[in-house]
Amino acid sequence: MITKEKMAKYIDHTMLKPGAAAEDIERLCEEAKAYGFYSVCVNPCYVALAVEKLKGTDVKVGAAVGFPLGATTSAVKAFEAAEAIKTGAQEVDMVINIGLLKDGDFYALREDIEGVVKAVKQIDENAKVKVILETCYLSEDEKVSACRIAKDSGADFLKTSTGFGTGGATVEDVRLMKAMCAGTMEVKAAGGIRDLETALAMIDAGAARIGTSSGIAIADSINE
Repeated sequence: MITKEKMAKYIDHTMLKPGAAAEDIERLCEEAKAYGFYSVCVNPCYVALAVEKLKGTDVKVGAAVGFPLGATTSAVKAFEAAEAIKTGAQEVDMVINIGLLKDGDFYALREDIEGVVKAVKQIDENAKVKVILETCYLSEDEKVSACRIAKDSGADFLKTSTGFGTGGATVEDVRLMKAMCAGTMEVKAAGGIRDLETALAMIDAGAARIGTSSGIAIADSINE
């Protein structure tokens, strides 16, 4: 049985709701410290606050970029990612331009992802870039293509979902993504993961990170 401490290190404790206020982010950070979660994931406007509240801890700060639609221009995504890293974020979760993938414009999609990767790594080569595929909108072939393009673009993680789409993470998608990036990238499962059983299923399928706003409920359901 997984321990509460070990589970905590899988969790990106997330607060990305449109109505999230400063007090919500402060509470998120306090919870992350108390439970020892791997990171918090916030909208870019709250990166500075999260960095301040987590100073002196090993909890990392992640920022959502091009969120939640992925339809901003590549230049805007790269700028947003760079600003987040400059402000103290150690990770960015970027949403791909789904329309480019649907159009089969793989060159432009690769440029979209590479722009963020380069912007981030130029500032902090150790910072992580997670590429959100939003799998609920993709066919199997599109998922495979997106995985290959993200891998070729130098990203560190593949991520299933924003949590704002029509569906979230599935075990099948995590398995596919893990198979596509084995040995080169990690997989983050996110979207609809609200209980321990689901979280463990994602980990068993190959997820190295779990993005959820239910981290406390998941951790507290572990009986040690």
